[in-house]
Amino acid sequence: MTSTARGVAYEVVRRVFEEDAYADRVFRAAAASLESRDRAFAMQLAYGTVQRVRPLDHAIEMLGRRPVRKLDGPVLAALRIGAYQLAYMGSVPAHAAVNESVELVRAAGLERAVAFTNAVLRRVGEGVDPLLGALGEASPAEAALKHSYPDWVADVWWREWGAEDALALMRAQNEPPERAGRTPEGPLVVEAIPPRWIEEGRAWPQSRGSQLAGAAVGAQPGERILDLCAAPGGKATQLAEAGAEVVAVEKHPGRARELEENAARLGAKNLSVLCADALKLPAELTGFDRVLVDAPCSGLGVLNSRPDLRWRAQPLPELQVALLRTALERVRSGGSVTYSVCTVHSVENEDVVAAAGAEVEDLGGEFPDFRHPKRPEFLLTLPHVHGTAGFFVARLRK
Repeated sequence: MTSTARGVAYEVVRRVFEEDAYADRVFRAAAASLESRDRAFAMQLAYGTVQRVRPLDHAIEMLGRRPVRKLDGPVLAALRIGAYQLAYMGSVPAHAAVNESVELVRAAGLERAVAFTNAVLRRVGEGVDPLLGALGEASPAEAALKHSYPDWVADVWWREWGAEDALALMRAQNEPPERAGRTPEGPLVVEAIPPRWIEEGRAWPQSRGSQLAGAAVGAQPGERILDLCAAPGGKATQLAEAGAEVVAVEKHPGRARELEENAARLGAKNLSVLCADALKLPAELTGFDRVLVDAPCSGLGVLNSRPDLRWRAQPLPELQVALLRTALERVRSGGSVTYSVCTVHSVENEDVVAAAGAEVEDLGGEFPDFRHPKRPEFLLTLPHVHGTAGFFVARLRK
């Protein structure tokens, strides 16, 4: 299988950690010519390596006896890819994992590092299972290393949810994400959404957590709804399907074009796209019946679908509060504002709603299966409980 697939994974891992590139964008371009079987292998290898980089680096340092910070980027990427296959891909023979990783170093023109790479990976192959198996999880720091998270994420979940739920969250977000789609019949969980369904507008890839956030808006036919952070358009088109007239705002021109294309594919003729900064909208854009703020966030509820996000995630409460206050200014008196974020972090969830200072509606009464366990007026989907993306949802009344 293949050096080509491994070459794609190698490029992804290098660019994520050397250039701070986005894994999915690099992969999409690099894997364009791969056949489906090789593409699946390359994706598993690339994304898995990025996701599990903390225990991989621990194994490389302990067994290779060299600090990873002193290794050249191309060599470190090959070691990480090799170590991932040895530690987490039991279907790959050890000799193939080692030899193909060595060839990646050779192909990168680093002949001087070939013997070193070979020696380190052979030691990793011999010792990685007992080494990683002995890692503890009795504290946030131990769990962050074992399950490959930044320390701050482990600290937050431990503090807010306790050890048992924090560990369950960590484990759940190292598993593959659900494959769910929005269809006219409702949410559909499948092994894969046929591409023709998307092209024909019959379904749209969207987690059940995300669809819940769209449903919580409560869109009614004929209402005017403003979606302040709309791309790529899952929730905006969901609101349009309910019969509302939707103004979908997106700041970035490329994403605004993508949003227009997605709306057209889904036949959302009652949706118009405005490429603008949500915090600097034209004065006349006001008096909406409802506003949706699906705000940028740390993404701690979708870490299993974006493997590099855990390494770049940061809370954005100041921006979220500003967007929520803007929404309250743009909605009519008596109208509602729905706030949703794909994160599990009170600083970006309950605290943002509290800072807005508006009346909170009881969403938990409408969607009892997804009540926030601590604040039942809010909704919270949890990956380890509901098997979908983690979303916090609140609805405010002006």
